[in-house]
Amino acid sequence: MAVVDLVMPKLGESIMEATILKWHKKPGDSVQQDETLLEIATDKVDSEVPAANGGILTEVLFKENDVVPIGAVIARIETNAAATAAPQPQAPAAPVQQPQPAADFSVEHEVPYVPQPKPTQLPSGARFYSPLVLNIAQNEGISLSELEQIPGTGAEGRVTKKDILQYVETRGRQNAAPVQQQQAPPQQPQQPVAQTATQPAVPQPAATPTPSAEIVHVQSAGNGYGDNVEIIEMDRMRKLIAKHMVDSKHTSPHVTSFAEADVTHMVLWRDKVKQEFEKRESTKITFTPLFIDCIVRVLKRFPMLNSSLDGDKIIIKKDINIGMATALPTGNLIVPVIRNADYLNLVGLSKAVNSLAASARTNKLRPDDTQGGTFTLTNVGSFGSLMGTPIINQPQVAILAVGAIKKRPVVIETEQGDTIGIRHMMFLSLSYDHRIVDGALGSTFLTEVAKEFENWDQNKTLP
Repeated sequence: MAVVDLVMPKLGESIMEATILKWHKKPGDSVQQDETLLEIATDKVDSEVPAANGGILTEVLFKENDVVPIGAVIARIETNAAATAAPQPQAPAAPVQQPQPAADFSVEHEVPYVPQPKPTQLPSGARFYSPLVLNIAQNEGISLSELEQIPGTGAEGRVTKKDILQYVETRGRQNAAPVQQQQAPPQQPQQPVAQTATQPAVPQPAATPTPSAEIVHVQSAGNGYGDNVEIIEMDRMRKLIAKHMVDSKHTSPHVTSFAEADVTHMVLWRDKVKQEFEKRESTKITFTPLFIDCIVRVLKRFPMLNSSLDGDKIIIKKDINIGMATALPTGNLIVPVIRNADYLNLVGLSKAVNSLAASARTNKLRPDDTQGGTFTLTNVGSFGSLMGTPIINQPQVAILAVGAIKKRPVVIETEQGDTIGIRHMMFLSLSYDHRIVDGALGSTFLTEVAKEFENWDQNKTLP
């Protein structure tokens, strides 16, 4: 018999920790190889962790809702495979109360503010902070110098989400303590006799129940929303989306430009090839890969729209990674990324779009599937909207929304004169970061995208 450690997997370059949402197995249960063992969540995506080996789950080192650093041992599985070195690791595994890797992490989480050797040895300028930690610090008014004083329990002394949240909570209590001490003295001299004569009636700890008593009073007075309401607590993903949207608005001055495109050629071409395409490739061809194909061609001519901003530096991305906003069955939104979209033909784009959309709707996305996007497309028309004003997906500088395709009578200019015909029309809207994309550049880019849509080759053959 051999004991195999299951560690928290690496979930992307910038992700240093994950939260355990749910254990599918408990100690003593049998586990098949590649069977889902637990569900985890990061600030990017939820995912499942399969068992690398089959056997018996002997030990679970972290509970649900625990925040676990990447690389930490989270469970142990006893396998049926015999190994020459197997008897040695089984001996120290017997004292369940002190698993070596997990003990370090649990101690650090329980006492996060005791200075550790690693953080003090790191130079202040070289310390790494994840975007999530920096956002929390900014929202809580924590300066960089104060952030550097927080002991970190992550890899190489990095400050984790749990570290900074516990620091915020403790800092609040420390700031409140002097106020309570200042208010206490004037109350004591006013009742010297009551304290001596009726000590049981006025004990000192009575000052602490005062806040809870006020809370009970407020709750009994009502919730402040009226009687005929239903209050729903946001789920974890909705809270992350809300924060991401607010942060984007606070970061980028948004400007939105609009254009209209005659996509009749595109609609007729898709109608002509969709049955053959599905039969040949065993997947459907939607409008999304057609839109992405056009957008990629225009991005190559306007690289400023495929960039990000770091302080006063503009980072132009050489890779074109298109994010596509995808609605989940829960009503939440996620943005999986098609990497190197400029290297894919329509078959490759169609398969990538359908695969990522299916993975998103079945909660099968990997953390890497949502990272590295350089430009985002959102299809508000799939829900019937004619147009929208999308919010930029940070740290990108632009996002394009396509509306519903509607048949309308429009004026058609020909060499013989103007005529009126029934055409398939669609509105496009581009939101962009006005710090680096001016109205002229944003509007020109959008106009070129509309022209690409309109000039779709009706005689194009399938790749």
